[in-house]
Order: sequence, then C-alpha cells, then structure tokens
Amino acid sequence: MVFYDPTGERYGLPTYPFKLAPNGLLTRRQLRARELRPGGQDPAAQILWRRGKRVAYLYRLDLAVPKRTATPAQRAAIDKALTARRTCPTCGQVKPYYIPRSLGECFDCDREATS
Repeated sequence: MVFYDPTGERYGLPTYPFKLAPNGLLTRRQLRARELRPGGQDPAAQILWRRGKRVAYLYRLDLAVPKRTATPAQRAAIDKALTARRTCPTCGQVKPYYIPRSLGECFDCDREATS
C-alpha cells in the first residue's frame, strides 16, 4: 500500500489509501451528509489516491459541530438571485431553467435571433 502512513512521517499528516480511512474520520462531504461541519478544526488525516494527485482531508467526527442554518433574509436573497438567473433579459420572462451565460438570453429569444 503506497499511501499507508498512519504516523504521518512521510506525508506530514496521517495518510491512508482510498477507502481505508479509520472509523471516526470523515471527509467534508461525509460530514455534510450527517448535517455537520468541521467547525474550525484542522484536518486530522488525509486520503491520497490516483498516484498522489488526489487528496481528501479527513476531520474528526467527535469534534464536528452542527451545520449553520440560513437566516430568512439570507434565504430571500438566495431566492432572488436564483430567480434572476432564470429571467431572460431580452423578453423578461422567468423560465423554468437557468439562462445560459454563453447565450445571454433564453432559448426562445436565441432561436429568433439566429433565424
């Protein structure tokens, strides 16, 4: 096992191969799935794979804290921004999809312009 270094002598952090991390250490994505976040802690270990070109940091589960929830004002701002991404600047209609930035307008307006 190339990336097995539980003491951290070789890579600076305790290092494990892909899918061989010990219990109690989770990636950010795994913490997020449990509605947790690292909470300011430094990585406790890392996983290396793809010949060392990919890395995922591992955090201690016992030090993780609950995710913060957005305030009503933050949720309103997010809704407003997402609605703006779906509003065509040419025809002003709110579409059920995000307007592609490469086109700059909805598909209907783009078709009319290219016809």
